[in-house]
Amino acid sequence: MITTTIFPGRYVQGAGAINILEEELSRFGERAFVVIDDFVDKNVLGDGFFGTFTKVRVNKQIFGGECSDEEIERLSGLAEGETDVVVGIGGGKTLDTAKAVAYKLKKPAVIIPTIASTDAPCSALSVIYTPSGEFKRYLFLPKNPDVVLVDTKIVAKAPARFLVAGMGDALATWFEAESCKQKHAPNMTGRIGSMTAYTLARPCYETLLEYGALAKRSVEEKSVTPALERIVEANTLLSGLGFESGGLAAAHAIHNGLTVLENTHEYLHGEKVAIGVLASLFLTDKPRKMIEEVYSFCEEVGLPTTLAEIGLDDVSDEDLMKVAEKACDKNETIHNEPRPVTPEDVFFALKTADRYGKMRKNLT
Repeated sequence: MITTTIFPGRYVQGAGAINILEEELSRFGERAFVVIDDFVDKNVLGDGFFGTFTKVRVNKQIFGGECSDEEIERLSGLAEGETDVVVGIGGGKTLDTAKAVAYKLKKPAVIIPTIASTDAPCSALSVIYTPSGEFKRYLFLPKNPDVVLVDTKIVAKAPARFLVAGMGDALATWFEAESCKQKHAPNMTGRIGSMTAYTLARPCYETLLEYGALAKRSVEEKSVTPALERIVEANTLLSGLGFESGGLAAAHAIHNGLTVLENTHEYLHGEKVAIGVLASLFLTDKPRKMIEEVYSFCEEVGLPTTLAEIGLDDVSDEDLMKVAEKACDKNETIHNEPRPVTPEDVFFALKTADRYGKMRKNLT
């Protein structure tokens, strides 16, 4: 049996790490094409940030807001021919777009997440949406980013909701990797994951439970603490390696299903993945002790535990079945679960997870 595990070329994390960005870029050449979120450009780095560079010339372009084929084409056209390295700075969709542009231009990719809200930064994957925000497809890239650089001082200044959403995304890592391991299902490379990949998924889960609430408190005080450093690494590196080389299963497929309902579009990726995790606990017949543990964690850090918390307070059974059918698309990762899964199974799991969340909140 051939196993495959993939990693980013270099992972850099710590308070003030953004100050060595030019040093990292200069290893690839003198001309950088930068795709940056507008808010980050104006309010996090500031207009004068790239003006301090002396070794690297920067062509800066503002991200349009959605990681779509149209946006990737637009930005690739603006890169012109004189580019040595493509840089993405911002949230998950900005970074996925930059990775796709780097692939299109056949250039190295340097990724700088300014929030720890997803495990996207380290992966050789871009999630492509329609211009209106509905999930479209996965774009599998031939290699991982050459550098992932995370400045935890910047992460600490972002709203706590982003860090918490990252914990929701990371929460799926171990459960999905375990499902893939049990079924011998392929990871994101199309091959079986390695012992290393499956092993890394477990400490991701354990770190969340131990340090998640402490890290949230740190961000609420805009402070960098060891707990925050641990959670940023879990959200970004451990979860990134775990999902990509361990594999995806029900939780992310259910997330993708939820995107067919417009009311969910204003909620963050990890918030919807958390609902996918909770539904998957019932779908895969997890013991009650584990179900209680996961719900308690979500409640402690502020992740959604009911459909109402992702905009679906009055969702109809008809719409919820649309979610279930999308989650069970023939190309979806839900089929990496050890047992066969039908749309009806997912529908029932979502209903049960929602009712259990309401019960714990005394809403039923």
